[in-house]
Amino acid sequence: METVTDFAKYLTKFFTEYLVGERGASSHTIRSYSDTFTLVLTYMDKVRHIAADRLTLAHLYRETVLDFLDWLQKERKCANSTRNQRLAALHSFFKYMQYEDAKRLEQWQNILSIKVKRSEKRSSVNYLTVEGIKFLLEQIPVTTKEGRRNLALLALLYDSGARVHELIDLSPSSLNLDKPCYVTIFGKGNKKRIVPLQNEQVKLLVPYMKENRLDNQAYNQRPLFANNRGEKLTNSGVAYILNLYANNARILKPELIPEKISPHTLRHSKAMHLLQSGINLVYIRDILGHVSIQTTEIYARADSKQKREALEAAYTNIIPAHVKEGTWEKDSKLREWLKNFAR
Repeated sequence: METVTDFAKYLTKFFTEYLVGERGASSHTIRSYSDTFTLVLTYMDKVRHIAADRLTLAHLYRETVLDFLDWLQKERKCANSTRNQRLAALHSFFKYMQYEDAKRLEQWQNILSIKVKRSEKRSSVNYLTVEGIKFLLEQIPVTTKEGRRNLALLALLYDSGARVHELIDLSPSSLNLDKPCYVTIFGKGNKKRIVPLQNEQVKLLVPYMKENRLDNQAYNQRPLFANNRGEKLTNSGVAYILNLYANNARILKPELIPEKISPHTLRHSKAMHLLQSGINLVYIRDILGHVSIQTTEIYARADSKQKREALEAAYTNIIPAHVKEGTWEKDSKLREWLKNFAR
């Protein structure tokens, strides 16, 4: 008869009692933490040859966790930011274990002492121009039911500025398509925000919902965007849909579509287009669901950098040549005096 390991018991309690019951963690956090521990089980099975049904807390030491994090980066090619995200989930679990199994406090604290890696700072925000967004959406055929879904999905992802996990969590009840039209989005920490919808977006959503019977009150808690099995789309599923059309668009107009594009690129694009239209940063912060205005200011800095580069490219030197070197610089005695002045 198979027995439940101590790791399985505490991990189940961590998710069901602690994260959901005590912390009230969002569905995104639950999903992210679940992905982390799925990867831990994969690593322990493939690399350390310990199957999930034999994995115990005694196997989990600082060295084990460090090796797992290195495996993520070497074998799965994860960036520092992804490694840090996985480490944060593990830290949360072992903080919980300090109180659940105090006899191994040193073991847990050794794991908690593992530091995050400094993430590589990106030099600029990756976004598409308005022309690029329009050309991308033009690649989606609307002659099929799947194409009509994909157009409604990607257009709403851009128009709402939503994170991809926020989009896939939407249901028909999230939409209000009577004026004033808006979508209700639950972001990080289950914080609610209301984002207005433009008429063009509503014109896409109304027929899409009718075609899929999502305007029926009985179906208002179903996923707004579902796969062929009627299940909620995944993050990778949305990324696949986006890149399907981005690859085609890039072949036709490579200058409009960058080599790397993700669902988050559409969020960045919306923010930059709002900023360039003169929308106040405070409003952009509220639309994007940022906690702090400092997070939103990244778009203002990126836009300022582009303006500076454009000015530098178009700059014509109008300074007379004879003033490039000041008269005091030509005076050797004066220069010598200035050098000695601060000694």
